[in-house]
Amino acid sequence: MHRPIDEPGDGAGHGPGPLSRPPHGVPPSRPRSHPVPGELPGHWTGIPAVPPGPWADAGEIPDPGRVDPRVLGALLARHGWRRRGGAAGRYSRWTPPGPESLGRGTSLLVPESRAFPDCEDLLGEALAALAHSAAPSAREVLTGLTVPSDEIRWWRDVPPGPAGTVPWPVQEQLRSAARALLLAGALAVRGRNGYHGSRHRRQAQTSLESVVVGAAPGGRALTAFLPVDPGRAVSVRLYHALYAAREAVDYQRATGGMEAFDTAVQAGVSRELTEALVALVRGTEGASVALEWSPAAGTPEGCAARPEPVEFSPGDLPALREAGIRYLTDEPSVPVRITGAVVRMRRSGPRGEGTVRLRVLAGAEVGHVRVSLDEEGYRTAGHAHLVGLPIRVVGRLESRGGFRRLTDATGVVPVQVDEAERDRLMKSLHENLDIFEEACGPGED
Repeated sequence: MHRPIDEPGDGAGHGPGPLSRPPHGVPPSRPRSHPVPGELPGHWTGIPAVPPGPWADAGEIPDPGRVDPRVLGALLARHGWRRRGGAAGRYSRWTPPGPESLGRGTSLLVPESRAFPDCEDLLGEALAALAHSAAPSAREVLTGLTVPSDEIRWWRDVPPGPAGTVPWPVQEQLRSAARALLLAGALAVRGRNGYHGSRHRRQAQTSLESVVVGAAPGGRALTAFLPVDPGRAVSVRLYHALYAAREAVDYQRATGGMEAFDTAVQAGVSRELTEALVALVRGTEGASVALEWSPAAGTPEGCAARPEPVEFSPGDLPALREAGIRYLTDEPSVPVRITGAVVRMRRSGPRGEGTVRLRVLAGAEVGHVRVSLDEEGYRTAGHAHLVGLPIRVVGRLESRGGFRRLTDATGVVPVQVDEAERDRLMKSLHENLDIFEEACGPGED
């Protein structure tokens, strides 16, 4: 589903006419005081510094032979570029947003389709012009062309600092809140829970390694590009979760009831998401999150083609905080059977019960857990570690503390592993001879 390049719009990808209402409902329209997306570009950084995955092989300028002119036109319109005529049915002329477009600014000729005889030459010239354009939005257009990506935009209404810029700590708050919101979406892809804690965290963080971000010069806005492969699932989950959170807040403020937050869990709302929204809104006059789908991949099923930004205000903070507490206290413990390698042991004396820390190999989507064991179980765990074997233990993974503690532990037994894994565990033992902390005072448990 590509937006035609001659479709009028406001530069943010919103054309005239009614929008289809998403499954969880769209909140009543609120005044939009934030700038259009064409004003959002600026300094560009990657997460991590050298992005892996689909961005690793991307050149400075996309290959003209692989660029769909319809996608280029849709991205130009989304980022505020203006169509100013051209040869009907052959090519269109685009100028950047702002007053410079009326005079000496960059002008692009974009063919209507690849059927145009000089299509590839025109595309090459247009891409080169974008790469050298002084228009900040040119970088966003090139980024969207390099890898088909959904775009997520955050905006915060905060007081300006010197010279109209936002102070560094306030910019860091925006980055931190945006990162937390992406992580909440990635966690929701792996499970619909009111509170995730440390469950699925490693996998969720890994799924975000290909995300690229760009910050606006003023420090009030941030844009994330999520490659459709593999980021589309995160974008879709955040779409549903944000609207569900907005509806739940509206319901709580209108009725005082928190029931809507319970049903919103199935849409992806969680304590992690409400905490991210609190961090985004705190200290501002308001904040918004907007999603734009990749023109190359089209609109995902069940989503509006051009979603309206979801906005939150300081008046929403009490409901969001109360929901976070509710999710934390209501999430039950989980019965599990964990296989893990002993990485630390501690007890207060040479005999009696003690605590071991396990690096989880199987049975739970967490990295490490702490387990309290009786004397026999503690002895079994110590012997297993000394011979390079993990242990298996049955218990309940407690939500308190973020699902990092196993309680009611029983049935501690060594587990046979292949020689390579056993050698690795033995090497770990020799490198960490302080694993036993019996009667040695306080330490990590």
